Amino acid sequence: MHLSHFSFEIPQSLIAFYPCLVRRECRLLMINGETGKIKHKFFFNLINEINPGDLIIFNDTKVISARLFGYKSSGGKIEVLLERILDKNSILARIKSSNQIKINSFLFFGKKNEIKSFVVDYQSPFYKIKFINIKYSIMKIFTNLGIIPLPPYIKRLNKKIDLNLYQTVYNKEFGSIAAPTAGLHFDWQLLEEFKKKGVKIGFLTLHIGSGTFQPINTVHIENHVMHSELAIVSSNLIQQIKLCKKNGGRVIAVGTTTLRALESVYHSSAWNNTEDYIAETNLFIYPGYKHSVVDGLITNFHFPKSTLIILVSSFLGYKNTINAYFEAIKNNYRFFSYGDAMYITHNTSAPYEILST
Repeated sequence: MHLSHFSFEIPQSLIAFYPCLVRRECRLLMINGETGKIKHKFFFNLINEINPGDLIIFNDTKVISARLFGYKSSGGKIEVLLERILDKNSILARIKSSNQIKINSFLFFGKKNEIKSFVVDYQSPFYKIKFINIKYSIMKIFTNLGIIPLPPYIKRLNKKIDLNLYQTVYNKEFGSIAAPTAGLHFDWQLLEEFKKKGVKIGFLTLHIGSGTFQPINTVHIENHVMHSELAIVSSNLIQQIKLCKKNGGRVIAVGTTTLRALESVYHSSAWNNTEDYIAETNLFIYPGYKHSVVDGLITNFHFPKSTLIILVSSFLGYKNTINAYFEAIKNNYRFFSYGDAMYITHNTSAPYEILST
């Protein structure tokens, strides 16, 4: 399938720089996957769409203050974007610098450059950086000195309020450089309302890496190499899913990251052996893919030509997806991480709708 099928313009005025003041009061575009019928609602109306016995699954990853500014030995400024903490002394990261960073180069952080590190290795696009004689944990260094890495299309400076705005209320496991943004619309009140209704709640973890913001550079999307991210799905959640399905309930994924983690575990030995799934997943889901776990998906509006909108298209169908996006633009929905939401149900015909060019 040609990448150009997902090329269209989002008016700059529709890009959300801040979320809705009250999380649950953002707008919600609902699409029936089988019929393509669209309804315009508010996010709190979702309570009327999820049935007792259904299972909603969330990604409980927590965003790290992953952007850290420092200096080279020459005095030149650098910007480090944490990808992953490897051990108590080492990280994997992208580095933005005026010149290529060489292996064995020293890097300094802190108000007085008191935190010293050096570059151990480079395997594009990531550098391995080792910290020397640090008094605090790497996590504490980033928590104290780093800033929340807002997506590049949010053209404003970070503010202290982003520390809360760019986290889900149920965040738990440190590890992401980006928020699972579909979950930003939930507050504790709404979660309690689902529980009182008899809706089951489950959690998994997928730590979102910087690759989520990287463009697809291949003409045909099936040639794209997907980045890897760590996913953790417990055996208890696998059992929950199976029981839900057995009893006629639906599985609702909150976010593309949750859906991707669930499909990854489905294709692993953990699914049949009902064991914990802890693995790197580079599963790339695009039109033609046959979904096996999820019946409904809550998601935001994603960037054109991104792996995220392509995943949505595989679930909802290409025509339904493009129609929904143009309907959202026409009705002035707010786009991307801090924007409005969609609730879509699975289109079982989607795998057979592949365009030929």
